[in-house]
Amino acid sequence: MSGKLYLVATPIGNLEDITLRALKILKEVDLIAAEDTRNTLKLLNHFEIKKPLISNHRHNEEQKENVLINKLKEGKNIAIVSDAGTPGISDPGEVIVKKAIEENIDIIPVPGACAAINALIASGLDTTEFSFYGFLPLNKKLRKEKLEEIKNETKTSIIYEAPHKIKDTLKDLKEIVESRNIVLARELTKIHEEFIRGNIEEIIEKSEDLKGEMILLIEGATKKQKENVLNKLSLEEHYNFYEKQGIDKKEIIKQIAKDRGVNKNEIYKYFIN
Repeated sequence: MSGKLYLVATPIGNLEDITLRALKILKEVDLIAAEDTRNTLKLLNHFEIKKPLISNHRHNEEQKENVLINKLKEGKNIAIVSDAGTPGISDPGEVIVKKAIEENIDIIPVPGACAAINALIASGLDTTEFSFYGFLPLNKKLRKEKLEEIKNETKTSIIYEAPHKIKDTLKDLKEIVESRNIVLARELTKIHEEFIRGNIEEIIEKSEDLKGEMILLIEGATKKQKENVLNKLSLEEHYNFYEKQGIDKKEIIKQIAKDRGVNKNEIYKYFIN
């Protein structure tokens, strides 16, 4: 009988945020697969837990996949943990989960801290719907495309950023997203936890020499802002915008017609011709 794969959320700063269930699972499993074994060892030592550790990070996740799956098939119970927060959310976990599903291995989430959600609920921005983008791509072309997506997004957008990149990201937002309310959350649950709120210009002015992990939350575009942006595009660009979101051709044509306030047959005829 196969073992179980536990996805265990760990504190993002304050160690008191670990759940009783997470501690119980970490004490009971046979093995802990950690993003950084040194960081996880500090956590385990704090709670006097002694368990074998194996490294499982972004750069070796695919190589460790078979090792972990084989141990699960042998009946070992394994906990996946990241350095902080919930595994699989901009952290290792997704690869092994997909493989475990293929092998009919039970996957059990053990909920807890998640930086994106904590930043969102205290941001003051709309929490009804939101889009999570994780870390922006490093490739300039892909990065610009993602920022254009955020510009047209009507939901609150959430992105993660490292402190040494925050200035460049804010400048990119100013250039592409333009005027929009933003919240910069940093050092969540730690001593220097801070929420900086304002428009992009104000956030840029206040972001000098900030340290710690950053989360940026961007106010969604109003319907009018989105329409103004999309209607400046050519029909081909407008079509490509929706195509990249995985929408089928029929729905794209309907949406373009709605955005531009024209009959959908006009758009259909354009693309047929």
